[in-house]
Amino acid sequence: MDHVQDIDQEAFGQAVLQRSHEVPVVVDFWAEWCGPCKTLSPVLEKLAAEFEGGFELVKIDVDKNQQLSQEFGIQGIPNVIGFRDGQPASRFTGALPESAVRQWLGGLLPTAADRLVEAARDEVIEGDTTRAEELFTQALGLDSDHAEAGTGLASLLIARGDTEGALIVLGKLTPSAETERLQAAARVTASQGGDIGELEAAVEAEPGSEAALIALGMALAAKSEHEPALDYLLKAVSIKGPRTEEARRAMIDVFGILGNEHPLTIDYRKRLASQLF
Repeated sequence: MDHVQDIDQEAFGQAVLQRSHEVPVVVDFWAEWCGPCKTLSPVLEKLAAEFEGGFELVKIDVDKNQQLSQEFGIQGIPNVIGFRDGQPASRFTGALPESAVRQWLGGLLPTAADRLVEAARDEVIEGDTTRAEELFTQALGLDSDHAEAGTGLASLLIARGDTEGALIVLGKLTPSAETERLQAAARVTASQGGDIGELEAAVEAEPGSEAALIALGMALAAKSEHEPALDYLLKAVSIKGPRTEEARRAMIDVFGILGNEHPLTIDYRKRLASQLF
């Protein structure tokens, strides 16, 4: 039967984990002696045929694949797990009626917005960023809080210098580590217009100027010169003048771009704390 296969542990990696990066995979843990399994199985097979490749159905006999059953905590059967991107995404236990299974599938299968996002990513790979922006925007029109659509669009806007537009898009999304990282990147990128030579001359002329130190630090950060950027921003903080908070926030933005585990973040976060407290 198309889109339905019986597999064992040896085939699990290819048939489920790898395949689920391309299409959702529904795994039905069952056994020959299980009455409810025989009730649920035809429902799953019918839906697999109806969706015509929208998902793939994989059946695993728990008696013949006990290690897999233990790995996924199978205690009662039928037990159904939906995989996306190599990871379990949702599951249910028992012989649910067809209407309930359909509802469960609705939460597992890609939405129209998901499909637009995938198409947009393909356009980015092909180099058509204009079309990609259009597709990301269409996806947000269907789902205004679609994280991948919002961050994808924001990334493209930052890349072409529309940092204000990127911040507007990101501000409408549910906050996450990725939205915060991109907001930091947008704020830093907004400073990239300054001429480094002129800004360095301004600092040399007035080394105690918070404004000059912050402007140079942000311009360097926008060019990914993160360590010297943090040096100048830290000097601005050390002055403890009226723009201390602005310099502190600028350092936090650079930390956000680098990530919490980056050596520069760890080092300069400690230095920043010693200046503030």
